[in-house]
Amino acid sequence: MTAIATPATVRRRGGAGRQTVRLLVLVAILGVVLYPLFWMLGTSVKSQEEIVSNIGLLPDVFTPGNYRDGWTNFDISFGRFFLNSAMVSLLSVVGNAVSCLLAAYAFARLRFRLRGVWFAVMIGTLLLPGHVLIVPQYILFRSMGMVGGDWPYLPLLVPQFLATEAFFVFLMVQFMRGIPRELDEAAKIDGASSFGIFRHVILPLSRPALVTTAIFSFIWTWNDFFRQLVFLSELGDYTVPVALTLFIDSTSQSAVGPMFAMSVLSLLPVFLFFVAFQRMLVEGINTSGLKG
Repeated sequence: MTAIATPATVRRRGGAGRQTVRLLVLVAILGVVLYPLFWMLGTSVKSQEEIVSNIGLLPDVFTPGNYRDGWTNFDISFGRFFLNSAMVSLLSVVGNAVSCLLAAYAFARLRFRLRGVWFAVMIGTLLLPGHVLIVPQYILFRSMGMVGGDWPYLPLLVPQFLATEAFFVFLMVQFMRGIPRELDEAAKIDGASSFGIFRHVILPLSRPALVTTAIFSFIWTWNDFFRQLVFLSELGDYTVPVALTLFIDSTSQSAVGPMFAMSVLSLLPVFLFFVAFQRMLVEGINTSGLKG
């Protein structure tokens, strides 16, 4: 007997077909997105000659020595650059989290003259490209003796402790505006000051926004290249993004294989940091005003 296709069966088959097409499209997009990463991973274990001749993903001759050569290519171990990047990134996380949270609390909860004007000015700084500000920043920090001093990371860290990242301030302001003001009023009735309200009400409830700020601060600082290239001049002070450029030297032979090997290792801290805090990042984005 011939089976009769009912409308429900047709709908199920059509739904399954659409799901299959969507899955294939997503797999294709994922392949395009991940191809550069796989190519860099494969290139990191290719010989110098094969990097030029073989553009495929897999090496003909497995060359794991690139990782050893890259780690010991300079007079200073490449681990020193990892420590420098980790220090700068973690201190930037602390600076952005503390300063932006305090600035956001002032804009979201306190009342002072020209609050709206100053908030608009702060939002307006988002329109300024970072490359436009780097020259006046360099002149300012150099006049203050911070460039090339005993601790050369001050030009990179001082702005983070002064709430200069308007994006994070805006993110936290939007989050705090969603916290009911009745909680502030209840704290005032109990005798809490403005700082007490911040300490016992706003701060505990701002954890999702703080986590989002911390994750983005770490990733952006770890991957920052231009500002670190401008302010750091000594080899022992270099961070990972700046140190990677040392493998390409126009006056001598370039070590492309070790450079790709160290590039792969430089992705691991960001990847592990993201994986560790992925759940809290999604929670923070969903509850901190980025959704609309």
